[in-house]
Parts: sequence; structure tokens; C-alpha cells
Amino acid sequence: MMRRNRAYAGLDRFRLLAAFLVIAIHISPLETINGTGDFILTRIIGRTAVPFFFMTSGFFLEKDVLDPAGKRKEFVKKLLMLYGISILLYLPLNVYMGYFRETLLLPVLLKDLLFNGTLYHLWYFPAAVIGAILSGVLIRRFGYRKAFLAAAGLYAAGFLGDSYFGIAQRVPVLRLFYENLFAVSDYTRNGIFYAPVFFVMGGWIAAEGPKAGQKQTASCLAGFLAGMALMTAEGLLLRNSGIMRHDSMYLFLLPVMYFLFGLLLKIRGPRQSWARDASMIMYIVHPALIVAVRAAVKLFSFPSALVTQPLLLYAAVAVLSLGTGLFCHVLKTRIRRRQRGRNRKQCLRRRAQTGLRAWKELDRENLRHNVRVLERAMPPGCSLMAVVKAEAYGCGGAQAARCMMQAGVRTFAVAALDEGIQLRKQEVRGEILVLGYTHPDRAGELRRYDLTQTVCDYEHARALNAGGRTLKVHLAVDTGMHRLGIGLQEADRAEEILGMKHLRVTGIFTHLSAADSEVPEDRAFTEEQIRRFSLFLDELFRRGISLPAVHIQSSYGFLNYPAEGCSYVRAGILLCGADSSDRIYKARKLDLRPVLSLRAKVASVRTIGPGESVGYNRTYQAESRRRIAVVTIGYGDGYPRSLSGAGTVLIRGRRVPVIGRICMDQLMVDVSAVPETEPGDTATLIGRDGREEIRAEEVAGEAETIVNELFSRLGRRLRQVWV
Repeated sequence: MMRRNRAYAGLDRFRLLAAFLVIAIHISPLETINGTGDFILTRIIGRTAVPFFFMTSGFFLEKDVLDPAGKRKEFVKKLLMLYGISILLYLPLNVYMGYFRETLLLPVLLKDLLFNGTLYHLWYFPAAVIGAILSGVLIRRFGYRKAFLAAAGLYAAGFLGDSYFGIAQRVPVLRLFYENLFAVSDYTRNGIFYAPVFFVMGGWIAAEGPKAGQKQTASCLAGFLAGMALMTAEGLLLRNSGIMRHDSMYLFLLPVMYFLFGLLLKIRGPRQSWARDASMIMYIVHPALIVAVRAAVKLFSFPSALVTQPLLLYAAVAVLSLGTGLFCHVLKTRIRRRQRGRNRKQCLRRRAQTGLRAWKELDRENLRHNVRVLERAMPPGCSLMAVVKAEAYGCGGAQAARCMMQAGVRTFAVAALDEGIQLRKQEVRGEILVLGYTHPDRAGELRRYDLTQTVCDYEHARALNAGGRTLKVHLAVDTGMHRLGIGLQEADRAEEILGMKHLRVTGIFTHLSAADSEVPEDRAFTEEQIRRFSLFLDELFRRGISLPAVHIQSSYGFLNYPAEGCSYVRAGILLCGADSSDRIYKARKLDLRPVLSLRAKVASVRTIGPGESVGYNRTYQAESRRRIAVVTIGYGDGYPRSLSGAGTVLIRGRRVPVIGRICMDQLMVDVSAVPETEPGDTATLIGRDGREEIRAEEVAGEAETIVNELFSRLGRRLRQVWV
């Protein structure tokens, strides 16, 4: 497959050249320099561009296609869509030019839609549609050889109405034929006479397969150069004879295109989808950009040479067209990537829903997005330390860490030694900081798994150092939370720890205890913590100690308090795309997306009558006839029992209330408002279903807890499904 794809690099590269040639045709860049040279460039060399596009389409419509008719149908649909978009794009220009003031508007409009295009260059689309259909009919009915002869006959009839029209005018029957023909289509350069032969040629080359590649590059090059020389002579002779009605259809154009296409197939290399996309966009937009450049000269006093010098106008339009094409390619690529991601997610969701009772659904792309958002918001020199304790706040532990590794994260933090070991066993690389206490007896495991340990206090440091193994550590400083760390008055002991033989202190940090509060007293306390920590560091620096990496900001410290000079931001719940609760204070808002959804299955649906009860202790009694569904998740899976009679669930995109007491393994919901509910349906307890969403903060608030606790308590029975 890779080798076959590399065979078409020449076609991709020539697409751009063909697009530039089309732009040249509509500007005539050499007109004021050399009229004959401009004619050769635009009316002879340039006339290879559109036939090339037709041949390329014909080639891929036949190349290794099991269902050519179906492929042509899809091709025609895409062309018609592009044609429709182009018509709408140029509608304002049509109005400005007085197009709709035509006396016989309907006949003119039909003729333009079917043959001429509503603007001069848009003739390509109806020509390609008709050419694709007609060539397909000829090939399927007669085979390639006879189809080519028939299409070549149509082409011969076409060039008698184009470059050789002067000859046809001398024959009364032909003159009458073309007069009637031009009442329907302004040119024979259309989908009936012009396009089919090139579609057939491209298809025939594709059908020949290996035979098409047997001609030597030298033979193709010689044939192309000879053909171009003959076509140039033909074009100049016809121009000087005055018999040309138009200048699109030459006798020698057919051999030129045959040898050119063979030559391009010899050029190998990686496929270039950007060239394919950009060339089509360039073809569509360049007339609009010609108008735009001319308008800019008038409106904004741009140099008048952009209009008076065709070569400068051509350069400006070519650059703008290419830029527009590349922009559209990037946009299309991102949309397709997102669509592929959505399709993949849907596939994984469907797979997950087969055979599972309850599961956590974790969104890779949203996690990577959150990493990017946080890193962009950090000051220069500051890095993300991803806190993945408690299974990454319930969001997948090692898998979440590996996903973030792919996004560029190189520093992680856990609460306990065993969490760090588990990450290492799951091939998580980079620095892993153990934030909690590790008994000195397990110092060997810290060394073995290359983990960095937090020094909780002076005695802890002495015990770790006494083990005789060189360990990487971060020194915790207690600035007021009074949980872990040496005291602010222990600068002497901090200096001693920094000098211990077997401790390599690579970081120093503190923790802010009320960074998520907007209460004035809490804010004042937090600012005092930051000030105390800064003074402590200043004291160490005054003693001549070279400070290691410094970190003070956890998730809400980062959102609410600037901290210049910090090496890390310790982000945990923010990476999950959630707030701890709806009551959290945030000075800075970031575009974070939820990573975790919680889903389960509907196991059973039944109807109960008035007065009947549901669940333990008969806490719910129906006041009327109700339809009840049993959902396969309970407090044994981590869904809070406190949500009994208070929570809501999404089924088929609609909210339904939790009723009765939540059981260890199941809960009940009232689905009377969703009567189509049936066993096997998916129930969403956290996350989105259709247009409705239940946010984690909402669930935590109803359970009178915080998201951190809610997520970290989601049990091991829940399968993790990454989408």
C-alpha cells in the first residue's frame, strides 16, 4: 500500500503548477512584457491544466476500484456540492456585475448552470460532472479502446467549434450546427465535447496498470517535449491565421497530455494531500482574489502597480490563493481529525456498551486538550507537574499518565510510594514525585523505581539519609497548613537537609490550604503563606544555598495567585476538566473539557401502581402509575448513597430522577417521562447524552461533597473505557 501511494507524488505536485497556470490564464501576466510569450504561457502551456485535472479524476475513478459506478456517483456528488458552494461564493459578484438584470434570465441561467458556469471559471464543474458521467457510460458500454475513439470523435467535433472554428464556418452544414449549438452552450469547451476524452484517457491508463509504467522516462519526456513543440507551432499558426473562435482545444493537446501524464506517474515520493486540497481551493477562489486585490488598490491606496502591472497582480493573487488553499487544507484536516476522533469514540462507546454493567468513560483528546490549555497559561520557565494520585482522581492512573506523556508532560506526582511503583510498572517515564510519607525501610524501592520522595520533616530526612542510598527528594515547607513539611523557623535544619550526603534535593515546595476560597480572611491567609515561603527561600539564598526547583501552586493556587519564579504547577483536578465544586473561586477561567463520564446499563423496566413502593425501607411511594427502570450501578461502585431521592440520570438524552434508596449494586429511576426506555439502554450519571449534560460539579453538590472525593471513590468494579 505504501509503495503504491508513493507512485502518485508527481500527480500531487503538478496539481499546484496546474492551479498556478489557471490563474495565469485569467490574468495574462506577461501581456505587457511580450504578447507572444504571454500567449504561449497562457493559451498553450496553460491549456494543459484543466485536461490534467480531468485525467487525474478519470485515473482515480478507475484505479483499483471494485465499484466504478458507485465511485463515480460519489465523485459527482462531491463536484455538485463544490459547484453549489462556488455559486453561492460568487453570488454577490454576480449581483454586482448585473447578472440578474438579464432580459432572458431563466434561459441564460439554465445555460450557465449546465455548461458555462455562473462565473467564467466555474464551467469546470458542470464539465467535470458531465464528462465523468459520459465517460463512465462509454467505458462500461464499449470498453476503453472504443470509448476513447468515441470521446476523441466528440473532441474533434469540439475543436472545430473552438480553435478550428474558421474551417467549420466555411461548410454550411457545420456552420448551422455550431450556430444552434452555441445557442445552448457558449463554447464547445464543455462536458460533452471537451472533458470525456481526458476522463477516458486517465481511466485507460489506470486500467493498463503495470503496462502504463513500462514506457521509459526518456520516452515520456521526449514525447511530451515533441508534443509541446508541435502544439506551440499549432497554436501560433492558428492565432496568426485568425480562424480561432477560442483557444482551448488543440489537435496536439491529446498526445501532450498522454505523455505528460505518463511522465508524472514516473515521479515517486510521499503523497501530498495538502497539494490536492490547495489546488482546488486556488482554482475556486482566485477570481475573487483578483477582484479583492483591485478593490484594495482603490480603497486602501495600495500601490497602483498591482493593477497596472499584470505580473505583480499575478504574483499577489497567486500568493493569496496559495495561502487560502493551505488555510483551507489545515482547517479540513482538523475537522477530519476531529470527526475521526468522534467516530472512534462512538465505536469505542458501542463496544463498551456490549457486556458491561457500569463503566467510566475517559476522553483522551479532552485530557490532552487540558494539558495544552494549562501549559499555554503558564509563565515562561514553568512546567506542568501532573498530579495523578488516586488513579489520577479516578481518571485512569497510568493510562492517564501515558496519555499526558504523549502530550509532552514529563513530571508527575502521586500520593504514595505504591502509586509511583505502579506507574513505573506501567511504563510511565519522567520524574515522579511522591507527595506523601514513605517509611525509610522502603527507601530501596524509591531508588529501584527512580522515584523522588517528599521530605516530610527533619526527622524523616535524617532517617532517609541514614539508609545510605542516594535518593532524589523534594523538601516540603510548612507555611501554615500544618500537614507536612519543616517549619518556617527551621532554616538551619533546611540547610542541613540540603547538605545531607545521601539526599539530592531537586525541589522545594509548600502547599496553600485555602487557595480556592474567595473569603477575604482566607485570601489574606493564602497571601501570607506565599509571603512566608518567599522569605524562607530568601533566607536560604542569603546563606549561599543554590535553590532547586520551586513549586507552590496547586490547581487553584495557579488559577487564583500568580507565583513568579515557580518551576512547576501541580495540577490535579483541573486536568480532569472539572472544578472541585460549583462554589470554587476562580480568578482565571480556562477552556477545560471534562475527561470522565460515568455510565451504566438499564437492566429492567417495570410499571408500578399508585401506593406501591420502591427500594429499601420503602422511602419512595408512587402517587400515580409510574414506569420504573433499574440501573446497574450503586454505592459499591462509588456512586454516593446520599444521592438517594436527589440525583438525576440521563436516559435517551433526557433527565430522569433517582428514586428510593440507592443500593450497593443498583439504583432505580423514574422513566415515566421517557416511556420508550427499555433494557439495554445506556444511563449517563456523569457526562453528556445528546444535548443534555450532568456535570460532575452538579453531582458532587447534590451529594454534599467535592468532585475530588466523588471521582476518587469511583470503585475498582468500574471498567475504564478510553475513547
